[in-house]
Amino acid sequence: MKIGVAGIGGVGGYFGGKLTRLLETEKDLQIYFVARGAHLDEIKKNGLLLDTDEGQMTCKPTFSTDNISELPVLDLCLVCVKSYDLKNVIMQLKEKISDNTMILPLLNGVDIYERIKSIISNGAVFPSCVYVGTHIERPGKVTQRGGACTIHFGKDPANDYVGEQIFDLLKKANIKYNWTDNPYTEIWTKFVFIASYGLVTANFNKTIGETMQSEELSEYVKSIMQEIVNIANKKNIILPQSIIDDSYHKGGNFPFELKTSFQRDFEITDKPDERDLFGGSVIRMGEELGVPVKTTQLIYNSLQEKKKIT
Repeated sequence: MKIGVAGIGGVGGYFGGKLTRLLETEKDLQIYFVARGAHLDEIKKNGLLLDTDEGQMTCKPTFSTDNISELPVLDLCLVCVKSYDLKNVIMQLKEKISDNTMILPLLNGVDIYERIKSIISNGAVFPSCVYVGTHIERPGKVTQRGGACTIHFGKDPANDYVGEQIFDLLKKANIKYNWTDNPYTEIWTKFVFIASYGLVTANFNKTIGETMQSEELSEYVKSIMQEIVNIANKKNIILPQSIIDDSYHKGGNFPFELKTSFQRDFEITDKPDERDLFGGSVIRMGEELGVPVKTTQLIYNSLQEKKKIT
């Protein structure tokens, strides 16, 4: 079985790293890492150091590269890049996908399946969502602390193919997963939280704690949450009745001084960020479905202006 892991950041490093441990016992298994820069250089030289709640391990894939064309046709591909890199990576992966290739996209967003299928028509794309607390600590080292470390995924709505070996593989690698008939409930539940807090914290340059402390900013968060839920309802996505209250108060589970990932990216002027994923996609879906998204549009426009100024 040939497995590709595109993007060896926190998520790809964690799940890809755990999969490499199977190379010691699974003789027919090949694992390919796609990384770049100093991180790739260190992985080639010494392997990936994965520091987890379970302990440390050195992970050595079959082959590491920054050139997707060097990969073989894959049986399974974990796509773990940021959304702004997704189109470019999927375009390059297109020739490495067969009718029986399984694609597991482990990145944020409610329209990732559609983005991938607009480029790759064959293979099976499993809608998915992941909860894991990871980051690149330094080149060649990925650290995981906290998070459920669980992959929630389900069948491709347009393709019945499921290679049963994927479940055995995840179990052997000690990767927690939840195969569900309706992965979109988890995907949208996570999006309600990360998109609303991400947009507001980035726009007003406030931590999650400061945002919750402010009545005005809290109202912005809840309003965006409501707009996303209204879109989900229009798309017949089943969400809990208490989704907005639950999602808002989830912010209290994080340290007061914590910045959101999108906020940290937005602060770096020359770095791409996920404005389009969190704001643009909501605006497009709102227009398509006739759902008003005034607050999302307001915050998104403000972010656009701030990026122009910097």
